[in-house]
Amino acid sequence: MPIPTPHINGIGAATPDHDIHHAFIGWAVEQLSDPRERSVFARMAERAGIDHRWSVLPRGADGGSPVNPGGFYAAGMPPTSARMQLYADAAPRLAIEAVANLPEPPDPAGITHLVVASCTGFTAPGLDQLIARGLGLDGSIERTLVGFMGCYGAVTALRNAYHIVRSEPGARVLVITAELSTLHLQPDDALEPLLAMLLFGDGAAAAIVSAEPRGLAMDRQFAATLPESEELIQWHVGDTGFAMHLSGEVPGRIGDALGDAEFQAAICNDAGPGAVDSWAVHGGGRSILDAVEKGLGIAPDALAVSRTILREKGNMSSATLMFALERVLQGPPVERGIAIAFGPGLAAEGFGYRSA
Repeated sequence: MPIPTPHINGIGAATPDHDIHHAFIGWAVEQLSDPRERSVFARMAERAGIDHRWSVLPRGADGGSPVNPGGFYAAGMPPTSARMQLYADAAPRLAIEAVANLPEPPDPAGITHLVVASCTGFTAPGLDQLIARGLGLDGSIERTLVGFMGCYGAVTALRNAYHIVRSEPGARVLVITAELSTLHLQPDDALEPLLAMLLFGDGAAAAIVSAEPRGLAMDRQFAATLPESEELIQWHVGDTGFAMHLSGEVPGRIGDALGDAEFQAAICNDAGPGAVDSWAVHGGGRSILDAVEKGLGIAPDALAVSRTILREKGNMSSATLMFALERVLQGPPVERGIAIAFGPGLAAEGFGYRSA
């Protein structure tokens, strides 16, 4: 019996309705005492390519910023325990909303496997069990929880589904990514961490992966870790949430790696970037997308989907790539596509795809 080709049959996405992007900019500027740094931050915010970032955070009494009276951060920085309590309540709800937004919401009885990726919270029972219960999935369903892998977590989750379908042709896998990055505001007054926090928003996405030849066919998987780069992206659990370290060196290192012929061959399967007619790239930030464009030597509009997601939603960690793939599914047919995301390691993870 031939090995089936796994397909992403459809993707649904969801974001909260609270736009915190401009409220954060106002707060962040006030944290900087040096007028020159304030000017730099304002300039970088203007050039970030982000118009909106959405959050599950309770609004202030005035309906605005979560740092205003009545907001989640009004009394200072809540402990990690309070943030995880909010995660355990809000993450499953946002994930279930994403499932409801699938083009064809699945019959719970038809789902054989559940794969969930998230790096912005911990809870037990796990997010996978909370989602399964909320969707009414059978208690015998096989579950996998992909945790703390950062922005390439969607690739890992989809790769799990890919291998499940290849080994079980009748499998119908529900893949979910759910990230609540805005739970982790930190009391920083330094420019670099504030610029890192400027990028992140909340979002969830859901996909159905099966052998049914509909949607995007998944093919060759790839992974690469850049040497001596493990300190460039770090995510530490602290007393006041998870603290992100995102080095300013990251875009340059990614651009250099993608400019290497051997690295390009590993990603593009020796065809070369010019042969790729669709790119779904994790929009980690404008500088990341600029580095990918320059390193691969691709046309300025090649990353239009990723730039649109970044502008409308910000960086939603692992969910971001799924949002990009949703837009690809809504677009013209694809002959040769590449999905790729970057994260801690510094690692690049991805896979090829084409329209069914």
